[in-house]
Amino acid sequence: MLPVLHGSKASDDVVLQSAYATGTLVEFSDKNRIHAGKITDIEYKSNGGARYHIQDTNGKKFSIADKAVTYAMQIAPNDQKRLNELFAEFASAMEESDAQLRQDLDISAEILEMAWEETLEGDESHELTPKSLIDLVHSHAASSIDTYKAWKLLRTDMAHVLFKEIKDHGRVVSFKAKAESAVEAAKRTFCTNPANSEDDFCWV
Repeated sequence: MLPVLHGSKASDDVVLQSAYATGTLVEFSDKNRIHAGKITDIEYKSNGGARYHIQDTNGKKFSIADKAVTYAMQIAPNDQKRLNELFAEFASAMEESDAQLRQDLDISAEILEMAWEETLEGDESHELTPKSLIDLVHSHAASSIDTYKAWKLLRTDMAHVLFKEIKDHGRVVSFKAKAESAVEAAKRTFCTNPANSEDDFCWV
């Protein structure tokens, strides 16, 4: 995140909040609903806080505070040419079900549980990021869209059995592997819920 001054109305003695650049694709909440959008402009309030003007894929416009952003996809220079295509993919990914996310990423419940075991036994921090999940499972760098899908997968109810969300400035940035005893108890609770009885995870 960079301190973007475009549209700033703040005085010189106000510390400006770091802000995402225009063109950044974001998942954000507005009126208790989750949306996908693109930042079109940034302004600063008198206290230095950033506010974003955002447009979704249908052209609807929003004005939100920085804290309403739940995920941000910064677009690399070489992706600028396919920005509109990425925007459509990003918006589509936001709507995907848990099953679709697993299928797209080729990460089954069994593979995710193996990733949990590896994370618990490996790195001392016991933390996993969306990018490191893709690298661990598929041994290649994650695309920006796959990173977002992995982030969403790790935030599903099933993944919450295995991992605890780690936040930075209010946003979920990584996931910590839970202790084995905690996972056993959470899995029993998850799998005794009738809504999850057919989930592959309960048969691993």
